[in-house]
Amino acid sequence: MRWMTRERPKTDRIACPWLIRRFIDPDAEILFAPPSEILARATEVGARTFDAPGAEFTHRDRRCSFEVMVDDFDLGRDDPALRRLARIVHAADIAADRTSDPLGAGLEAIGSGGLDVEADDQRLLERGAFVYDALYAWCRQHGDEDER
Repeated sequence: MRWMTRERPKTDRIACPWLIRRFIDPDAEILFAPPSEILARATEVGARTFDAPGAEFTHRDRRCSFEVMVDDFDLGRDDPALRRLARIVHAADIAADRTSDPLGAGLEAIGSGGLDVEADDQRLLERGAFVYDALYAWCRQHGDEDER
């Protein structure tokens, strides 16, 4: 399946592809486009859309796109590590809630800094996946401690 989002991914737009490939569609092809072209391009190539205006999976009810996908695909119910990771991604992606998880500011810094060190979006996605693998492993070790 093809999935499309806005170009220059950080935070939510790296977390969502990680989630898609890890839990939803291991063979997913992730495509990037300018925000104004996403819906038209996605229709042309038969892609599902995320984290973009008008996307199928995007911010909803004060939740970031990652949280929306976790809920819509019913992934967090039996996975406390994924629920914790969702809280971290939320804190990193939603500026008003930056302090809602102590790891949010660090993840936001990694996402923003990644844009400065990698010009190629596919390579940025590949490099960023390690961060989410590592965070998920950490969350598995620490469970859902600090559940709010």
